[in-house]
Amino acid sequence: ADRKKLHTAPVGQVFRLRPFHVLVATGGGYAGYRKYEDYKLEQLEKRGIEVPVKLASEWEVALYKSVPTRLLSRAWGRLNQVELPTWLRKPVYSLYIWTFGVNMKEAAVEDLHHYRNLSEFFRRKLKPQARPVCCLHSVISPSDGKILNFGQVKNCEVEQVKGVTYSLESFLGPRISTEEMHFSQAPPGNSFQQQLVTKEGNELYHCVIYLAPGDYHCFHSPTDWRVSHRRHFPGSLMSVNPGVARWIKELFCHNERVVLTGDWKHGFFSLTAVGATNVGSIRIYFDQDLHTNSPCYSKGSYNDFSFISNNNKEGIPMRKGEHLGEFNLGSTIVLIFEAPKDFKFHLKAGQKIRFGEALGSL
Repeated sequence: ADRKKLHTAPVGQVFRLRPFHVLVATGGGYAGYRKYEDYKLEQLEKRGIEVPVKLASEWEVALYKSVPTRLLSRAWGRLNQVELPTWLRKPVYSLYIWTFGVNMKEAAVEDLHHYRNLSEFFRRKLKPQARPVCCLHSVISPSDGKILNFGQVKNCEVEQVKGVTYSLESFLGPRISTEEMHFSQAPPGNSFQQQLVTKEGNELYHCVIYLAPGDYHCFHSPTDWRVSHRRHFPGSLMSVNPGVARWIKELFCHNERVVLTGDWKHGFFSLTAVGATNVGSIRIYFDQDLHTNSPCYSKGSYNDFSFISNNNKEGIPMRKGEHLGEFNLGSTIVLIFEAPKDFKFHLKAGQKIRFGEALGSL
């Protein structure tokens, strides 16, 4: 008689699934499956077997986008900023070093106990002698990474990896007014690509560099140039590893990115930092107004900021090798620039490159 009554909810109520939970579970499971497929492709490439291009369908891209990567990236960013106990720092960082092949002998501070949290470890600085800047070539690599693709831009299309392209105009956005840039006015009937080329006889070139999680995460100025304008696209935060770049057409146009445009001695020059999963934080050192991976996200939107003002007619001057910005984990740098027809890249697709090494010259 003194027993307590046990109240139970109906089975249907206990196991009731909400659409959001189904979406996350399905999208997350599919993302995991894609990661496994990417791993198999990497193994085939290492064995020298050519992998045919197989693009994702619209529903596959939509399913991947259903994963709340922006929310997860913000959560990951906050987790990275949690201060670790001194006794835990060495085992945690050692596991990361072993997993991603980090070379700590290049770090300005090799003592792992010095880094209070994962964010500080990701953004570690290098010894001054670790990355000598090449003085013989006009364009150097702005970061450590892997060369995914390079060459001339043709028909307003840019290759993100071999055989997979994206639209130049979709990637950079509408052309900036000539009043803000040091460009000549192009005839309105010309294509978007032709409007970017300011000097007769020049061509438009591109280079894509993928930064892996174990790479040095800061990026630098690839040449002497002036930054006149910044355009920030909020976008998605899908993975940008080579396997996904081979699978999703216009991947870089979907993702959050910061486009810096300006000019160098040969005309138009741009550097774009592309965000990725867990890389919601893109920082540009001279741009304090930039805030990436904000909860206020409007699909298809972008915001502009001009560094040209009444007090500053030249924009932000950058010297070759100068610190420019940083990622919080690893992502992609895309260079799109104008140069004479005799410009030559000193690269091979798929090669590893380090900041300061030559990309190309005249």
